[in-house]
Amino acid sequence: MLKVYLKGHDKYYGLTDVIRLWYDGAVEDREGHRIVCESGPDAVIESILREDGTSEARIGDKVYRPEGQPLEPGREIKRSLYLAMKDLSGTDMPWGCLTGIRPTLVAMEEKTAEDLTEKYYVRPDKALLAMETAKEEEKLLNMLDEDGLSIYVGIPFCPSRCSYCSFISEDITKHMDRLTSYSKALESEIRLLAPRIRRKISSLYMGGGTPTVLPDKEFNELLDTIFGSFDLPADSEITIEAGRPDTLTDYKLEAMRDKNISRICINPQTMNSETLEKLNRRHSAEDIIYWYEKASKMGFDVINMDLIAGLPYEMPEDFVSSAKSLISLDPANITIHTLYKKRRANLSKEDVMDRASKRKGLDEALQEAYGLLYEAGYHPYYMYRQKDTEKGLENTGFAKGSTGCLYNVAMMTDYRDVLSFGAGSSSKRCFKQDGPDSKRRVERCLTIKDAIGYISRYEEMAMKKADFFEL
Repeated sequence: MLKVYLKGHDKYYGLTDVIRLWYDGAVEDREGHRIVCESGPDAVIESILREDGTSEARIGDKVYRPEGQPLEPGREIKRSLYLAMKDLSGTDMPWGCLTGIRPTLVAMEEKTAEDLTEKYYVRPDKALLAMETAKEEEKLLNMLDEDGLSIYVGIPFCPSRCSYCSFISEDITKHMDRLTSYSKALESEIRLLAPRIRRKISSLYMGGGTPTVLPDKEFNELLDTIFGSFDLPADSEITIEAGRPDTLTDYKLEAMRDKNISRICINPQTMNSETLEKLNRRHSAEDIIYWYEKASKMGFDVINMDLIAGLPYEMPEDFVSSAKSLISLDPANITIHTLYKKRRANLSKEDVMDRASKRKGLDEALQEAYGLLYEAGYHPYYMYRQKDTEKGLENTGFAKGSTGCLYNVAMMTDYRDVLSFGAGSSSKRCFKQDGPDSKRRVERCLTIKDAIGYISRYEEMAMKKADFFEL
């Protein structure tokens, strides 16, 4: 059992995140001023923060001290614990002691990739990736009006539940009446709030779930409500996730084109049809190609396609093969996700985290795929990380030219406001801080997750957000 005793500080949360990179089940014991992890090795670590701001970690007679000027306390104690955990386990991590969701926020604070490596022990290739992505994020952020507003419209349903996902609990095609009731409630919430908005709408994103799971009629009516309710300037970016090919129809593509929507997502996750079947995705690789080519010919200029690295039933070389297949299609955007453990997904944490190292080479496969994307003219433009991901690896969006998604950047940074509609959605406001610090205070407003509950409470949710945004 691993025991980490805290001395001179109470930074339990940050230390637990560091331990989680190697071992599961770290638990805070505040009465004992320690963190306990039963899955860890038999060892005792002292995590010490001194009055001068320096830190060290001790394992018996071994002392681990970060070099250079100390960082702020929360980051500083993570550095020393990371050094101790690295020595104790015999392995390092690609992102070093960075455990946060958005490594690009830290990258924006530094001048060079070498700074990330020296201060946070980030591997050089990841440090370069973070710095390049941060620069692209800043470019896109500057294209979003600082006083503007991004809109999210959520459809939390899919035609079937993928085994790696916890988003829905049952096949929605058996309950189509719920889709109709939900879409009507969503339209009502939009009509309640949209007239109150006096700010420029910079981007609008319809996601899920899978928005195109709605029947043709309901899908078109929702589009009519969106375009009839919001004042959408001609330069607003509008994106719709049409992620599951088994939900697409000619009618839906034509309905989107009639509204001059040119950005959609068609997300295969893998180009291996056998894997798709095992994951309970009811489409084939051939279906993906068919609908991608049809959408391209219809004039959808920017199509994003997602892949997931680390899927069960696949080896790293299968993921690389899928990346090559997508690159050959030449979509404007390709987003690479690393599989992570969702709380209610059918996959176990052991399947996702691969603590026993049954699947070798996931990290190397990501590096190879990134190299192929660079060679094909793509560049990274946004990035985020999730907990319970193998080796703490990242999710990265790649784009050609200036086609990066503005909404993604608005949502993942702390500098632009987002107003969200629909069950399970999250709105946020970003407030400037006084003084020289460029960081912003972020407040969030959550909508009830249960779709059925949302149908009966959409008006309450709308008024909650009206108060939140002072509309």
